[in-house]
Amino acid sequence: MKKTYNIEVDCANCANLMEDAAKKTEGVVDCTVNFMTLKMTVEFADDADTKKIMKAVLKNCKKVEDDCEIEL
Repeated sequence: MKKTYNIEVDCANCANLMEDAAKKTEGVVDCTVNFMTLKMTVEFADDADTKKIMKAVLKNCKKVEDDCEIEL
C-alpha cells in the first residue's frame, strides 16, 4: 500500500536525508521525497500499521533533520 504525506523541509539535501531515513524504517518497502512539491510517498509492507510506522519514520527523519515535519 502507498500513501502520500505533506512534508515541511528546508532544502533538497535535507529531503534526500529524510528519504534515506524513511527507507531504513522497519515496515517501509520504499519511500520517495519530492522537495519541489513537498510530498513524501511511502510504500508500506502488507498488513502494516501505517500510523505506527509513520511515527517511527518521523522520529528517524528528525534525527537527520530536526526541524522537518510530516503531516500525519
